[in-house]
Amino acid sequence: MTIKAIIVAAGSGVRAGDGPPKQYRRIGGVPVLRRTVKAFLNHPDIDGVMVVANPEHADLYREAVGDLGLPSPAPGGATRQASVLAGLKALEGDPPEVVLIHDAARAFVTREVISRVIDKVRETGHGAIPALAIADTLKEAAGGQITKTVDRAGLFAAETPQGFPYSAILAAHQKAAGQDLTDDAAVAEAAGLKVSIVAGDKTNIKLTRKEDFGEMSGDIRTGSGYDVHAFEAGDHVILGGIKIPHSKALRGHSDADAALHALTDALLGAIGEGDIGDHFPPSDGKWKNAPSDIFLKHAAELVAKKGGRITNVDLTIICEAPRIAPHREAMRKNIASLLGIALDRVNVKATTTEKLGFTGRGEGIAAWAIATVALGG
Repeated sequence: MTIKAIIVAAGSGVRAGDGPPKQYRRIGGVPVLRRTVKAFLNHPDIDGVMVVANPEHADLYREAVGDLGLPSPAPGGATRQASVLAGLKALEGDPPEVVLIHDAARAFVTREVISRVIDKVRETGHGAIPALAIADTLKEAAGGQITKTVDRAGLFAAETPQGFPYSAILAAHQKAAGQDLTDDAAVAEAAGLKVSIVAGDKTNIKLTRKEDFGEMSGDIRTGSGYDVHAFEAGDHVILGGIKIPHSKALRGHSDADAALHALTDALLGAIGEGDIGDHFPPSDGKWKNAPSDIFLKHAAELVAKKGGRITNVDLTIICEAPRIAPHREAMRKNIASLLGIALDRVNVKATTTEKLGFTGRGEGIAAWAIATVALGG
C-alpha cells in the first residue's frame, strides 16, 4: 500500500504576531516546517511528502526544506481547503493508495500518532483522524453571558494527520470546492464518507499564537546528573523506581536508586537549583529509606514553578548485573508518570564497562542522566 503525506504550509500565520509565517519560524534553531516534514520522511510507512506552500514564500521554503529532496511544492490557495485540493491534485500523476493530510504547524507529531492513523485506514478502508476527548467543561455564550452548558460526552478535539483513501478524499474535495469546511474530516463527512477516530496526543499541538512560540522556543536548558551506589547484602535493587530481583542490594541513605538520583540531579542542574544533597541532605534522618520518586517529583515541581517544561530525559545505567533490558519499559513508564510527560520523551538504556572498573568488578552500579528543559521565553 503506497502512502503519501500532504503538508499544508501555505498560510500567513498572522495570529503568531510579527515575524515570518509561523511555519518558517524556528524552534530550537530548526524551522517549524522542517520539523514537520522530517517527522513524515522518517516514518517507515511514508512513501513521499508533498508540501503545499505560498509561492511568495519561495526563499523561506528553500531555506527550511530545500535540501530534503522533496518534489516542487504545490501552490497554495486562498483557503486551507483550496490548498489541500491543490496538494491532492499535485499527486495525481503518481497517486498513492492512501494520503495523510497534516498541518505544518503541528511540528511535534509523533511516529505513534502517524502509525495509528495509517493502521486504522488500512483496517477499515475509510478515513481516520487522531483526536482527544474534551476534558474541559464547555459553555455557550452570547453578549458575554453564558447561555448554556454543553454536554461534553462524545465530543473530541480533532488533530492531524488525517488519513483517507486517496481517490475518495480527492473526489470529496473536488465536490466541496468553494465551501469553507475547517478540516478534511468535515470534507469527507459532507461527501458521506466514513471517518474513524484514533487516539491523539496532547503534545501534537498546533502552533498558532505568539505565546505558543514563546513556550516552545524560549530558554532551552540542559542538565546532567551522575550517581553511584555500592552493593551490599540483599535480594533486590531499585532502579528507575522498579524493584529488580538480584543477589545483592544497593547501599544508600534512601532507597539507593542511582537512576532516579541521576535524573533528579539532571533536572536540578538544568534549572540551576544545585544538587539532590542540597534539597534532601543525607544528614537529615527523615530521608532514610525514602523512595526516590519523592526526589524526582520535587525536581519536576521546581521546573514547573520556574515556568519550565521537561522536553526530554535520557538515562544510562552502567552495571554488569542485573540485566536491565527486561525492565527498561517499566522504568520508562514509571519515569514518564512521575514527571508527567509523554513516554516518548523518556529514554532508558544500559551498558557495561567490559569488566573494567568498580562496575566491571561488580562492586556497584552507576547512572548517568541528561535532561532538557524549555523555560518560557
